[in-house]
Amino acid sequence: MATRRALHFVFKVGNRTKTAEFYRDILGMKFLRHEEFEKGCEAACNGPYDGKWSKSMVGYGPEDSHFVVELTYNYGIGAYKLGNDFRGITIHSKEIIRNANKLNYPVVTDGESQILTSPDGYKFIVMERETEGDPVKKVTLSSSDLDKSVDYWTRLCGMKVYSQDNKTAVLGYDDNQCKLELYEIGTDVDHASAFGRIAFACPGIELPDIQSKMKEENQTILTDLISLDTPGKATVQVVIVADPDGHEICFVGDEGFRDLSQVDPNADELLNKAMAEDKSDEWFEKKGKTKATA
Repeated sequence: MATRRALHFVFKVGNRTKTAEFYRDILGMKFLRHEEFEKGCEAACNGPYDGKWSKSMVGYGPEDSHFVVELTYNYGIGAYKLGNDFRGITIHSKEIIRNANKLNYPVVTDGESQILTSPDGYKFIVMERETEGDPVKKVTLSSSDLDKSVDYWTRLCGMKVYSQDNKTAVLGYDDNQCKLELYEIGTDVDHASAFGRIAFACPGIELPDIQSKMKEENQTILTDLISLDTPGKATVQVVIVADPDGHEICFVGDEGFRDLSQVDPNADELLNKAMAEDKSDEWFEKKGKTKATA
């Protein structure tokens, strides 16, 4: 469905400083915008937490034309338990492994792929090749039942199947966009506390129809159609659902999101300032404690 487009994947991170270094210095991405919030998101963008948190968007180019990563940071939480739900983001690049080798960052070779693991444990699969368009090529998620997953993503989410075998299926909305790969793991999908979220844009007029279709099929709706505010920026409408394995999916109105997601030239400065002013590690240290593991 060409009116829809893949936007980003949301990770929870426990150490913004190490994470920022990984995305900037190893992956070679740029921070596109950074926002601080005093209370939890109405749509649980930062997870089920009510306290102060931040959102940082990072990628290889503007969100209008690139699939990016959203990093959510909860000030009181230092680590998240990983499940078996997220399998990796595949990137085509000739620079990443050079960066990693230069900085002695660990790289694991797996056939034609090189695998790097972020400070919070999320895997990035690097194919050392020239890329056309967006270097981010696919996001791979686990499935307990591939046929059931493919039915959900095609029939209810409107995706096209690009390839499928007995273990994997690659789906997407457009030939030139980042794809979704589903990989059957033969067991239940465990999201633990690090569970992520994938986001797609669609015309705002389609959001009520997405919600109605999910309700008619008795599918999980995590957040009914709602308007979300970002201080000083555009308001966007979202519907958040979950597939049969509990993978969170955010559908956002494209019109408001294009306005919200314009590159902020001050993003790096805002993130650096927030990290410099973040005294949460010091506070916990003075109390003789470590930040909680979610």
